[in-house]
Amino acid sequence: MTALTLFDLVVRSMRKNIKHYYLYFFALIFSVVLYFVFATLQHDPSVVAQSGGNMGKAFKAAGVLLLFIAGIFVIYANAIFLKRRSREIGLYQLIGLTKGAVARLLIIENTLLSAGALAFGIGTGILVSRIFLMLLMKLIGFDGFIELSFSTAAVTQTIIVFLAIIVLTSIQMLIAVYRNTLLSLFNADKTGEHPKKPKAFRSAFLALLGIGLIVFGYWLSGNMLNALLFFNMLAVLASTILGTYLLFRVTISWLFYQIRKQKQGHLGLYNSLSLAPIMHRMKGNANSLTIITVLSAMTLTMLAGAYSLYYSTEKETRLIYPVDFLFTPNAEGTGESKAKQFIEQLEQQKIAYQYSPIDVLNLEGEFDENSIPKLINGTFGVNIVNEKQLQQVGMDIDLPKNRTASFYDASLYWIMQTTEVPVNFKLFTPHQEVDISVLKIEEGNVLNPPRVGSHFVVSEDFYREIEQLSANKNGKKPVTTYFAVHIIDKENLAKASDIYSEMTHPNQAKFDYYSNYISNMQNNGLLIFISGFLGLVFLISTGSILYFKQMTEAEQERNSYITLRQLGFTVQDVMRGIVRKQIFVFGLPLLIGLLHSIFAIKSASFIFMSDITVPASIAMVIYTLIYLIFAVLTIRYYRKIVQSAL
Repeated sequence: MTALTLFDLVVRSMRKNIKHYYLYFFALIFSVVLYFVFATLQHDPSVVAQSGGNMGKAFKAAGVLLLFIAGIFVIYANAIFLKRRSREIGLYQLIGLTKGAVARLLIIENTLLSAGALAFGIGTGILVSRIFLMLLMKLIGFDGFIELSFSTAAVTQTIIVFLAIIVLTSIQMLIAVYRNTLLSLFNADKTGEHPKKPKAFRSAFLALLGIGLIVFGYWLSGNMLNALLFFNMLAVLASTILGTYLLFRVTISWLFYQIRKQKQGHLGLYNSLSLAPIMHRMKGNANSLTIITVLSAMTLTMLAGAYSLYYSTEKETRLIYPVDFLFTPNAEGTGESKAKQFIEQLEQQKIAYQYSPIDVLNLEGEFDENSIPKLINGTFGVNIVNEKQLQQVGMDIDLPKNRTASFYDASLYWIMQTTEVPVNFKLFTPHQEVDISVLKIEEGNVLNPPRVGSHFVVSEDFYREIEQLSANKNGKKPVTTYFAVHIIDKENLAKASDIYSEMTHPNQAKFDYYSNYISNMQNNGLLIFISGFLGLVFLISTGSILYFKQMTEAEQERNSYITLRQLGFTVQDVMRGIVRKQIFVFGLPLLIGLLHSIFAIKSASFIFMSDITVPASIAMVIYTLIYLIFAVLTIRYYRKIVQSAL
């Protein structure tokens, strides 16, 4: 056989299978485009300079994750295609082609398809890189213009990594050709499972155990904030994954067997088209459905978390940096001279402000035993703050009653938010213990970092009383004075921040609100940009895998549909049973993945001080809508098979 004839076979094979490859081709192109864009942004000097090098590192890490997702998808999809084409491979050998020739045919076909996707993906990536960059700049709040240059390094890097994937799939094809006999190739599409009668006690026990493990994981996820936090997280992960596997491997099969037993084997048309095929393939599909469900939950959690961080950036930053500008004592002085210098600059620029010194008493104390979480039991340092001084600098503080306080500490809010109030706190002074009734556990801080810690905001009269009791024998009081400046018109914050930056050493960290808001906006914008597109790649990959598997099953069940049509059943009759099956195949992993992610986000909500219900819900709805597109495509493919069956 000449090389031309072999190539001719490749072309004919590709034409024949193009209808099966289009979604795979699209997913592969999208992965190449995204990887190329990440590589371009990673190597582009202007982007790196804008972010101080952080974006380059982030895109490098994102590229590795993307490569992992794309690699797994391509190898898994290739395995499905090889199994689907087993009969075709067997026919090639039956008509006289050697295994070597068949392997070369498959490898040439795979190389042409992958090379086409690679070339088209890089070309598309070059065209859309500017759009991706504009989207990124919009997300991070950058209004300037960045010139994106063509990157030879990005092209080279993309070609090398995807060539590696092509080599892996070629090896996969060699193994498939040389390891299988003619008989196994022709019987590959007939291999199914014959569900056996499950052992009553063992199956019932494992079925209930699967559900129990998932429920236990959900319960533990809401009760894991204690000294064993790390081990609790591992236990939640292990119990939900094992429970999900048992659910697909045992629980569902056991439930379906009970349904069939109750009906005495007479399933009827709709159950025969939905329940029976699932039962026959449940054992083989358990692993893939478990992986898809767990990874979907992780992806949903990542997307919802990233969007929640971006959505709440302004509020979260304000909670941590409640004062626009805070000048603190340091080695250079008390901070008052810097504050006055800053105020003079504000007055020159005609920027309206509020100014006030804030006196903080540095003492120690402890909450009553067993009144708060064990993680913070014992004596610890606290800061007593006068509410009147905070109001003078423009902070909206609820006035505490006499001998009561509001507790502020952003680093402890995730632990303290469930504490039942009022709770008693014993404050230690050199003269006596002072009881403070804490009426509120507030979000955030009352002073900017780095001078943070636990703060008790008390009334002015109570503050003066504690101040007198805190004096030592020499009359010295443990007071630290900070100088706060609040900008009245928020439109002037950027200009005021520039003045503050000019007064600050370039290598010195900035602790004003606006600088940190911009920094958090950039970090969270970058995070949602990367996680959003990685999530989309994963979603397309998993949806495509389910689509390919169902496409293969549709071909295997074609003869059954022919028989049903010959018996007089309409397309709609057959499709009702098929739709039931697809609701299970696509709906159940999605539903369980959503439940897993809801509890995962709920357990991780301590990271956020603001409500994340809205952003998390939006992320889940978008994910669900895109996921359902693959279910619709699958049903359309089944409809074509059924319509052509007669």
